[in-house]
Amino acid sequence: MTDIVWIVLAGLLWLVGAVGSVAPIIPGLPLCWVGLLLLKFIPSTGDNITWTTIALLGGVTAIITILDNILPVWGTKKMGGNKRVVWGATIGLLIGFFFAPWGIVLGPFVGALIGGLVSGTRLMPATKQATGAFVGYLSGLLLKLVTAGVIAFFFVRTVIA
Repeated sequence: MTDIVWIVLAGLLWLVGAVGSVAPIIPGLPLCWVGLLLLKFIPSTGDNITWTTIALLGGVTAIITILDNILPVWGTKKMGGNKRVVWGATIGLLIGFFFAPWGIVLGPFVGALIGGLVSGTRLMPATKQATGAFVGYLSGLLLKLVTAGVIAFFFVRTVIA
């Protein structure tokens, strides 16, 4: 009976982590990974997943989490943006979260565009910079969702096996 409680807790960690992969405030992938790690310590599921799998997914989680923070900045810089554009994209994402789902998608772009315009950039270059921030954000989001899906695959396989 206690194994079921721990499995449910691990599942909740994964679920909150999956939501956190989209929500900007919750550390999504690390929570997904911790849910999977918890399964390793449950007697009925611990033998169903290897430490190698846990370690590899932990490494991928760390890399993707770092990339998720770098890609929007890199995309912005690649398109000629400055710190205000990056801050605008970040603030746009946080505000956009309250207008989900479209706010989460469009918030970084609108925020970066406003950041570019506030910093004195003309409309067309500011739009280009905002597009870089937007593409960087979407790339990070896609990487997080794919990684959360891979963790989900191993999670389900571990629980069912």
